[in-house]
Amino acid sequence: MFFPAAGRPQNLLPYPGFCVSYTALSEAIKFIGRGRWPMSKNTGVVEDLRYIRHGAGFTHPETPERLIAIYEMLDNPDMAWKITGIDARHATREELERVHRPSFIDFIAQTAGKSMTMLDPDTVATAETYDTARLAAGGFTNAIDSVISGETDNAFALVRPPGHHAQAATAAGFCIFNNIAVGARHALARWGLERILIVDWDLHHGNGTQEIFYEDREVLYFSTHQSPCYPGTGGVEEMGKGPGLGYTLNVPLRPGADDAFFVRVFRELLCPVARSFRPELILVSAGFDTYVGDPLGGMKVTPEGFAFLTRVLLDLADEWCGGRLVMVLEGGYNVQGLAKCVRAVLLEMIGETRVTEETLSRMAGETDEQADRVIVRAQERWAPYWK
Repeated sequence: MFFPAAGRPQNLLPYPGFCVSYTALSEAIKFIGRGRWPMSKNTGVVEDLRYIRHGAGFTHPETPERLIAIYEMLDNPDMAWKITGIDARHATREELERVHRPSFIDFIAQTAGKSMTMLDPDTVATAETYDTARLAAGGFTNAIDSVISGETDNAFALVRPPGHHAQAATAAGFCIFNNIAVGARHALARWGLERILIVDWDLHHGNGTQEIFYEDREVLYFSTHQSPCYPGTGGVEEMGKGPGLGYTLNVPLRPGADDAFFVRVFRELLCPVARSFRPELILVSAGFDTYVGDPLGGMKVTPEGFAFLTRVLLDLADEWCGGRLVMVLEGGYNVQGLAKCVRAVLLEMIGETRVTEETLSRMAGETDEQADRVIVRAQERWAPYWK
């Protein structure tokens, strides 16, 4: 949360009649003088106009306008000085090969310079896609490095194309390379981590992420998603295989789930498992197509609801991994709604807003019997693996 001296707000002193000790005031002024507000987090953001190039000129839900709207929001004077920029970079061949087969990477590379290559009925590569997809995966890894190294407290990689449907040898569902999987494998390899929690709140099940880590116990994958819906995977019975059995946890939800429903699922299903797992890093596939106005979904989550979920994850990160939380953008196709939701999440990450425990508890108490059934069903399935 750094800002130039010329752009700093002038109303930093207390209002008339406000009493504060000299020590407290002087410490606050010194803190602000270093470019930070008291009680705030240094939140990093990956933002790069090169992400706009993928898919430009095509009519498609995963449009460049999604990021344009978000970047315009970030450039607004009430946001620009609150975040710390993180440079984007291209993922290396070695980083991509930790997740994807070499033949698949070569196939995507061959699309470079071609005006259009259909990768599946929903996924198109344009001339800049290979370069941009490497930049998306690399930008996310830079965000992870920034947080683990302590340069930032938490971070959000606002990149495209998205990634959680991409499998080891397949592009699908608007996704080219699996950004969050590349980032997780990078964190394991470079930083020597042993336990990473991936939370996927996108409307659609992250079948690619699930496949990549299905036999892996170093990565715990937790997904909430609309069902039935594309890609048709993510049943509660899909729990991993071999050494990874119990480390894939799916919570399929019927259309209509709202803020309260998601808050209760996170608090009563995710939190107990996360505390048993004891993550060293929390990564989030942050899709916003569960937004109440999204054209591809049937959920009813508001921008405030995404802030609620963010607070649950921030509290878990503070409890278990020194606050290390890194998000990467996935879906979200109501362009203006997407920008509002990302803003609400960033303000919670920064600490400008802070959802209280009382609010979360009240929200969880506003659910109906459908939520009871979802939670009991998952708990029964997970009981042999998690307390």
